[in-house]
Amino acid sequence: MILPLHLAPYIFPIVLVLIFLFMSLRIVPEYQRLVVFFLGRFQGVKKPGLRIVVPGIQQAVRVDLRVITMDVPSQDVISRDNVTVRVNAVLYFRVVEPEKAIIQVADYLNATSQLAQTTLRSVLGQHELDEMLAEREKMNADLQEIIDKQSDAWGIKVTNVEIKHVDLNENMIRAIAKQAEAERERRAKVIHAEGELQASEKLLAAADVISKNPQALQLRYLQTLNDISNENATTLVFPMPMDLLKAFGMNTGEKTDIKE
Repeated sequence: MILPLHLAPYIFPIVLVLIFLFMSLRIVPEYQRLVVFFLGRFQGVKKPGLRIVVPGIQQAVRVDLRVITMDVPSQDVISRDNVTVRVNAVLYFRVVEPEKAIIQVADYLNATSQLAQTTLRSVLGQHELDEMLAEREKMNADLQEIIDKQSDAWGIKVTNVEIKHVDLNENMIRAIAKQAEAERERRAKVIHAEGELQASEKLLAAADVISKNPQALQLRYLQTLNDISNENATTLVFPMPMDLLKAFGMNTGEKTDIKE
């Protein structure tokens, strides 16, 4: 295709304009925002869609508004009862004010990570080992509240913090196992003692009934003899209480010469 000679001087400017427009176009997804600076000064935040950013005059920085999942590296923590443990966690946060995330802090991802690490050591160091193992929900809430409050100036919202692992050394694991075993033995002894107490109370009540009714003792003795007779034995030897013989003598009207 041959262009007319009178249009030749306009070809180069038209090409430059097209290239300039192509370089100026920005497609912003729904989950991103463009923080725009005009000659170094903050101009505004552009919403999703097709946007124009003039090269050389305007500068645009993309900010992701989706929830970011960040692993907090393992930290050596000394608990309040002087036990050293290694703790790691996971942090969930998102940017809610893009201009603050770009203007107020140089690298909001690294800054949030460092803040989470220092807060993790500080908060867990105020608790004993038993609390770290048993009250994770409370500590997660404390961590989330503190990190969210400090990162609010950066336009960041911390939605959740979860402690993943609390790693102990071998000596501490063995000590905890011994403690658990001792606790189980203590509970077994307490249950046994409670059973003995209840049995003694029942025996005391039975003795009180028998003391008020001597016939009850005779019936109990006869029941014992019946139980013994049911066993496979050829010879039975059993004691005969003197009171019982007297009771039989009194019932039959016979005299007994048994002396106590």
